[in-house]
Amino acid sequence: MRPENHSSVSQFLLLGLPIPPGQQGVFFTLFLGMYLTTVLGNLLIILLIRLDSRLHTPMYFFLSHLAFSDISLSSVTVPKMLMNMQTRKQSISYEGCISQLYFFILFGALDSFLLAVMAYDRYVAICHPLHYTTIMREGLCVLLVAGSWILSCGQSLLHTLLLVRLSFCADNAIIHFFCDLAALLKLSCSDTSLNELVIFTEGTMILFLCFGVILCSYIRIGTTILRAPTTKKLFKAFSTCGSHLSVVSLYYGTSAGVYISSSSWGSKDIIASVMYMVVTPMLNPFIYSLRNRDIKQALEKAICKRGFIACYFLCKNKGE
Repeated sequence: MRPENHSSVSQFLLLGLPIPPGQQGVFFTLFLGMYLTTVLGNLLIILLIRLDSRLHTPMYFFLSHLAFSDISLSSVTVPKMLMNMQTRKQSISYEGCISQLYFFILFGALDSFLLAVMAYDRYVAICHPLHYTTIMREGLCVLLVAGSWILSCGQSLLHTLLLVRLSFCADNAIIHFFCDLAALLKLSCSDTSLNELVIFTEGTMILFLCFGVILCSYIRIGTTILRAPTTKKLFKAFSTCGSHLSVVSLYYGTSAGVYISSSSWGSKDIIASVMYMVVTPMLNPFIYSLRNRDIKQALEKAICKRGFIACYFLCKNKGE
């Protein structure tokens, strides 16, 4: 504890995942592979969008920011977890814990805002196709992304400032693999009623804002398609919305399982956290690449341009 303030701690202990000691090496290799897949997969998405002029559209502009946010969200927590598993050291400084919490909230909120923005983009593309380029102009796209960043920064700064005013007593063991806000509040020996009130109020507002935009967008898309349920419209809706809906379901489903479905913190909540902190960012590139024709074509084009052996198998049917 800090000698000048006996109500605070200088470091916390991250107890990590509930893994048997003999299986640490196996899980270290597994999570390292998942993290590298997340980083490389999302970097590939960003690179393809930047290199292929056909992907310079609002949808892929938002997707590139989502990919960057996924890389950052995993990088905030997973490297520290891997280091603790390898070195068997569980400590994290007070400052490091607060920084980790700030960036975790920042990129977690940014994911939510970007998914809502992408839902609105899909709504305009399907329900107002003739006015799409007019509505989703470059200025509006930049404004939506900038607004998402500003709101996310404000949200994370608010929770962080409210947290640093609290005191932490002798118990400094966090039952988690990163500095989660709920776990930190349980360790505080100060009155946390204001923190909990802000979390409930602000969290509810953000949830209704983001999920409301997504829900309303897809309700409008559904009603538009049902008015004239042609095969062409159904195919267009599936091709443009399938990937986004998969990511939304995965993200909100796993995060809701952690923060809504359980009233007490335990090992099952830690495992559920792995789903949206590690697994979801890793799966996003696969979802978009496997279910998105434009991304697959951009990847084939990039491979063929660089003369790899795989060019023959990818391009022989196109006469290239």
